[in-house]
Amino acid sequence: MAERKPFKHLPKDVKPLNYALILSPDLDQLVFSGEARIDIRVDGSNTTTVVTNSLDLKIQNVVFTNQSGVRLEGSVTYDVGCETASFIFPSPLPEGDGVLAMDFTGELNDKMKGFYRSKYTSVDGVERYAAVTQFEPTDARRAFPCWDEPAIKATFDISLVVQKDRVALSNMNAIDDTLDATTDKRTVKFARTPIMSTYLVAFIVGEYDYVEATTSEGTVVRVYTPVGKSFQGNFALEVAVKTLPFYNDYFKIPYPLPKMDLIAIADFACGAMENWGLITYRETALLVDPVNSSASTKQYVAVVVGHEVAHQWFGNLVTMEWWTDLWLNEGFASWIEYLCVDYCYPHFDMWTQFLNEDIIPALGLDAMKNSHPIEVPVGHPDEIDEIFDRISYNKGSSIIRMLNDYIGNEAFRAGLTLYLNRHRLKNAVTKDLWAALGEKSGKPVDEVMSTWTAQMGFPLVSVRETERTDTTVTLELSQVRFIADGSADDKNQMWMVPISMSTSAAPAVAVYKVLLDKPSMTVTIENVNRDQWIKVNCDVNGFYRTHYSSDMLTKILPSIHSQQLPPRDRLSLLNDIFAMAKAGTVTTVECLKVLDACRGETNFTVWANISMSLSFLSSLFANTEFNDLFQRYIVRLFEPVCARLGWEPKENEGHLDAMLRGLVIARAGRSSSPAILAEARKRFDDHYNGTKIIPADMRKAIYLTVVAHADETTFNKFLDMYRKADIHEERERIMRILGLVPDRALVERVLEFAISDEVRFGDSPFVIASCAVRPIGRDITWAFVQKHWVLLYDRLKGFLLDRLLKGALENYADVAKIDEIKAFFEGREIFGAERAIQQIYESITLHDNILARDRNDVKEYLQNEFKQ
Repeated sequence: MAERKPFKHLPKDVKPLNYALILSPDLDQLVFSGEARIDIRVDGSNTTTVVTNSLDLKIQNVVFTNQSGVRLEGSVTYDVGCETASFIFPSPLPEGDGVLAMDFTGELNDKMKGFYRSKYTSVDGVERYAAVTQFEPTDARRAFPCWDEPAIKATFDISLVVQKDRVALSNMNAIDDTLDATTDKRTVKFARTPIMSTYLVAFIVGEYDYVEATTSEGTVVRVYTPVGKSFQGNFALEVAVKTLPFYNDYFKIPYPLPKMDLIAIADFACGAMENWGLITYRETALLVDPVNSSASTKQYVAVVVGHEVAHQWFGNLVTMEWWTDLWLNEGFASWIEYLCVDYCYPHFDMWTQFLNEDIIPALGLDAMKNSHPIEVPVGHPDEIDEIFDRISYNKGSSIIRMLNDYIGNEAFRAGLTLYLNRHRLKNAVTKDLWAALGEKSGKPVDEVMSTWTAQMGFPLVSVRETERTDTTVTLELSQVRFIADGSADDKNQMWMVPISMSTSAAPAVAVYKVLLDKPSMTVTIENVNRDQWIKVNCDVNGFYRTHYSSDMLTKILPSIHSQQLPPRDRLSLLNDIFAMAKAGTVTTVECLKVLDACRGETNFTVWANISMSLSFLSSLFANTEFNDLFQRYIVRLFEPVCARLGWEPKENEGHLDAMLRGLVIARAGRSSSPAILAEARKRFDDHYNGTKIIPADMRKAIYLTVVAHADETTFNKFLDMYRKADIHEERERIMRILGLVPDRALVERVLEFAISDEVRFGDSPFVIASCAVRPIGRDITWAFVQKHWVLLYDRLKGFLLDRLLKGALENYADVAKIDEIKAFFEGREIFGAERAIQQIYESITLHDNILARDRNDVKEYLQNEFKQ
């Protein structure tokens, strides 16, 4: 792999105070010009060079002036590797305040970074472009020369020169809008921003409609949509208008801007971006169509809106000092989004879903030897891209939830308010948050939480009974690091683990709590009779896995099948068993026996976790001689719940039943249930022919079932539906499952489709990844990635490249493939994906180990189950 240039922070001798920016995008030539007048403060008397961040800009007419009449013209030099532009002056700049002025030009690029172009089709069918921004983490430098580090804050006066019929938006409200009759263009000037980091600046020029409402506190909220689709913004508007007052009350700090805009961007790399006062979203993360959007999409929109609005305080009002503490922004927002949506829509049961969406994905990644600590030193922008992952987001949110439970809601909330007020409009590091929470709780927050943020991994807490009387039970608790492949931790890591326990007498109540702050300890729980079971990690507030002694596990397992255990505890127990089967602590057969007894399960989130576990094994066993038997096992497990729910929504059924029906039918359909497949094909044909439209909640399940068994004629019907779809949610439903087709030639067509003009490049990684889910497509997909590597790397460099590589490669289960992958990447630049590559190698090795260890036992078990 190629080596990157060493990273250096910008010099501290010059500091920006205010940027006055005028930007003029040309939406026909796809370029822009700009003028900058930056108020600066010079600290020291020997500054002849001012170093700023700049990338892909041409800068001219650099002049320094001050109120004493000094005027110095500067020359410009560029360092592309360091992404800087240096302004060199003939004599030292006078100490104190001055103005640095310059002109610059750039391209509205197609990389979904900086100031870039976003393609859309107008209502009259003409292909056009909007000019939009995405600056996090380090791409403001692609739009204007700046000090592009989060700790170097300033205020911004932004003006946009635009075509007279275009919408112009920025972080603040417009304070002047003037038409120049000679150019037929408007200059829109926006109010000065609060002091803020460059990555939070935003400006957009394009054609949009909007819906508007005002919160109970008087903040104007608008949701901008494609022209003619303003009605699709109504649900997001409802969420935002509920969410803003919730956060105002929760933080006890009013939202400080006069307006909040949320806007759907056609070409957008991430899910959303929290630009202060102008939050940008993928269309599928903001728009809800009353007829064509599913319950899961509606829930997703609520969660993403809740997440981004939370950032207006946690990230924008108080910003991390450097990207090492990215998790302060993302981990917290990923936790409080659930609190907010649970408050707004309690019937979504968000805290149970938190396990599948946050805790379990984080446990999966953090069990790898190639994980990383939450607080990870980063320098170069490429390294920053690597930490926008499940550790910063999902592990971060999980340990925040654990901490909230440990110190209590009241102390936690008071500590957050103290932290936000103390560092308002400034920057902070992790220890600043711990200090505030420690002050308000009186607990050793820093000491406890540093064990979770400064080291990677998490503990496996083993528990066994050492003594039991008629009224008490004595347990030995011990901890070691849990590693995915079951290997031993050679560093003897230890955590301070908040432990909670429930019993069969009160399954939903933590009857005992203790801080496990040493390798092992013995505890005695009172008022527990001889017949009662003990469940560790009550309500799954702790970020760890639990390993029970065989006698304790035998006692508690029936409570999963009887559903005496609450859903979250059932789910965590099942998932811990599955993780330990992957690690070899228990056998895969034992795990399958436990799952097989769950046919009476009723909870959506528990079923979703069972489905994820079986999808992993289905991928692993796909090339084995017993794959057909394993698919029969899945069908046998899922058919009873499919029969109970049926194909049609029941009167007054809940949000989660609608999601569960789609989930279980999709899983049974992919596993070739004859009855499910026949009905899915019939409903698909009726839908395609216009005879009977499939309800939105069932489309993904039916599409997935049909495409997994599709011939060329059926495949062409999916492409036809894709091309005719009027909302991106429908197109996304189709494109992300096309690669599941069972024919090599069709897989090759999907791959070519993925990089064609028919697919937005932000969607391409997910289309390509779908082709590698089934064994038939893996080698084809890997060959395709190699063939088109230059294009893919150039367009997707960043976190999307991580998604592409993992999707294309981590399903392999043969260690021989690792050498082939290494050979390809030898000497190639893969900045921003180095850790992902190492994790891929580790995943492939893990898969190979599981197959070698458990293959014969699983085969024998399935043959006995189905009498073969």
